[in-house]
This record gives sequence, C-alpha cells and structure tokens, in this order.
Amino acid sequence: MTLRKIAGLGALLSLVTPGLAMADEVVLNSGDTAWMMTASLLVLLMTIPGLALFYAGMVRSKNVLSVMMQCFAITGLISILWVIYGYSIAFDTTGMEQGVVNLNSFVGGLSKAFLSGLNTSSLIGAFPESVFIFFQMTFAIITPALIVGAFAERMKFSAMLIFMGVWFTLVYAPIAHMVWSGNGGLMWDWGVLDFAGGTVVHINAGIAGLVACLVLGKRKGFPTTAMAPHNLGYTLVGAAMLWVGWFGFNAGSAIAANGTAGMAMLVTQIATAAAALGWMFAEWITHGKPSALGIASGVVAGLVAITPAAGTAGPMGAIVIGLSAGVICFFCATSLKRKLGYDDSLDAFGVHGIGGIVGALLTGVFAAPALGGFGTVEDIGAQLFVQFKGVAFTVVYTAIVTFVILKVLDLVMGLRVTEEQETVGLDLSEHNERGYNL
Repeated sequence: MTLRKIAGLGALLSLVTPGLAMADEVVLNSGDTAWMMTASLLVLLMTIPGLALFYAGMVRSKNVLSVMMQCFAITGLISILWVIYGYSIAFDTTGMEQGVVNLNSFVGGLSKAFLSGLNTSSLIGAFPESVFIFFQMTFAIITPALIVGAFAERMKFSAMLIFMGVWFTLVYAPIAHMVWSGNGGLMWDWGVLDFAGGTVVHINAGIAGLVACLVLGKRKGFPTTAMAPHNLGYTLVGAAMLWVGWFGFNAGSAIAANGTAGMAMLVTQIATAAAALGWMFAEWITHGKPSALGIASGVVAGLVAITPAAGTAGPMGAIVIGLSAGVICFFCATSLKRKLGYDDSLDAFGVHGIGGIVGALLTGVFAAPALGGFGTVEDIGAQLFVQFKGVAFTVVYTAIVTFVILKVLDLVMGLRVTEEQETVGLDLSEHNERGYNL
C-alpha cells in the first residue's frame, strides 16, 4: 500500500470483505488488529480524561466541572451520531469516481447508516471493520470537543449540545469525507496530504472555535479582570495524557503495525519535544520566565503540527515542524490574541487552528524525499500550493457553516448564559454542582 493511500484512511473501505478472505485476498492479521484496538483506546484517552483535564485546569474553579461535563457529553453524543449516520456520510464511497466532482465528492451517502452490513467477519484491510469504525469514531469525538476551549465559561450547555451535533453533521463528517474517503473525494483528488487530521481535526476545530468565540462575545470582565487558570496541575496531567494518547492518533493512522506506524511514532515524539522547547524559549525570551502553562501549550502545538505530516516527514523535518509550531503558536496565542482582542478562552484557535495550518503547509515541504521525507513529493512548490488550497477551503467552509449554525441557534434558543449565571459559574448555574466543596 502506498503512502498516498495510507494518508487517506477511507481508501481502505474499498478493501471491505464479507468474511475471511480467499487465498489471494487479504486476511485478518492479529498483530494489526491488536495495534488498531490499542490505538483506538489511546485516542479515546485523549478526550476523556486527557482533554477534559487539560481544559479543566485552565478555567476558573467555578467552571471546572462544566468543561469536563462538556467533554463527556460530547463523547456520548458523537458516539451515537457516528453509529446512526456519521460513519456513513464520512466514509460511504457510493457514487464516487476519481476526477469527477459531484455531490458524493463532498459528502457520503447513507448506505452504511446504522452500520448496515457490519458483522464480525467484515474486514478493513487486515483487521475488523468494527475496529476501524471505533478508531474513526474517536477522531470524530475529539474534534468538536476541542472547540469547547474557545467558548469555555460562557455557552449554555443545551446550546452546546445542539451546536456540536449539527456541527458534526454539517462540518466534521463532510470534511473527513472530502479528505479521507479516497478516489472521488474533493480534497483527496486534489492531492492534499493529511495523514492523521491536520485539516480534518485541527484546522476544522480551530477555525470553528475562533468563529464561536467571536459570535458569543467576550467573557464578562475580559480582558481587564484576572482569569488565571485555577489548577495547572490538572492541565499538565491532561497534556501528558494527550502526549501519550497522540501516538494512537498518529501511529494508528498507518492502519497497520508496520514501518510507517513506527516512523509516525518517532516523528511525533521529536516534533512534540521540539515544539515544547520552542514555546518555552520563546516565552522565556519574551516574558523573562518560562511557564508550566507555556510548555504544556507547546506540547500540544507540536502534536497538532506533526499530525498531517506524521506519515511522510522524516526526523529532521519533524524538528523543523515542531520548532516552527511552538514559536508561531506562542506568538499567535499571546501577542496576536491581545492585539486583535478576541476571547479564545483556552487558545483553541491559537494552538489547534494555527498549529494545524503550520503543520498542513509544512507537510507539503517535508514529505519530499529530497528533504528526508518518505512521501512521493518531487515538486515542493506544487505540493505547497495543493496544501494551501486544502487549508483555504477548510478555513472558508468551516468558518461560513459554523457561523450560520451559531447564528441560527442564537436566534432560536440563545447561546450564552445570563450575566448572573456567568458570575456564579457554570458548575452551579448549569449543573447544580461544585467542583470543590470546602
């Protein structure tokens, strides 16, 4: 299987078999199956408890349960929607033809709705289709959960649930289909390289987060009132879980226990380490001291940036990608945010949106064998243009659809809690609980 095919996970759907294959066909491989089951659990760990803890530590104590609750509720909601129709509209390849742009280039059909046709003998490549469905479900779960960081401490829980369900349906699943579904998918046919979710997950969530925080408006008192993280210990523990879980995210996207998975694991570690150091030193030079929050944010920036490149970049390319993401995300999450004045509460856009863009563009550079990569890129300039086109399309599509969804919801039911509820905190006003009872 070529690296180009591996980069589009949905292309493996063409390998679905109704049972154990004949001698000349692919058969179940227990090693691949065990690895993909493990990788799926690692990606689930990234959301609960990893992201839940990462975000919970950065909000004020009166909102600690609210962001954790949102992560858990999103996990439940998206799991069910994925089974009912999400998997189908993301990975159904009916009506798709390479080089032909039609409705199925943008969104899949419903032939796999309610997981129709799935049984214990169904295979994707050399492992059960059920494992592939679960693996992709964990990606679908964490993407909307990332958006929570942008509007933390001010959105109504009811509005959040409906927004996430609609956004998953109209934004996440179609983008996943366009990038990963194989021949006939819009961005797949363009040649966009996205090994594990630079566009599908991080740019998608980051742009949606930016739009959400702009539509909702700033938190009461921002930026004049101090809103320091209440428990950075939670944030560091969450960042550590994200770091470990991300190996399932990136190495698992090889869809096999093979050399590509091994290289993806190595470059993920290298890029993350480089980004952590890049953010730390940039902050140290700029502000005079390195912070725990800064290095945790740098870790996530590096993980984000290497995600689209994990299957094609080499070790030296990973260092450049990581350092670039650490430094650029630092300035975007601090200086740029202050200058523009938007209230991206936990830097979902500054880390995931910007980090995803940096990684997606640099994927086109460091996939080239001439620069130590393992892709098939010979003309770096041409691939950079393709990557830019994929980034631009994702940014525009996600921004417009997210804006429309939020505006309609605001008109119908309202998005924000009241000022009194925001002052009291969402833990009490939305859930009638306290994170700390002293």
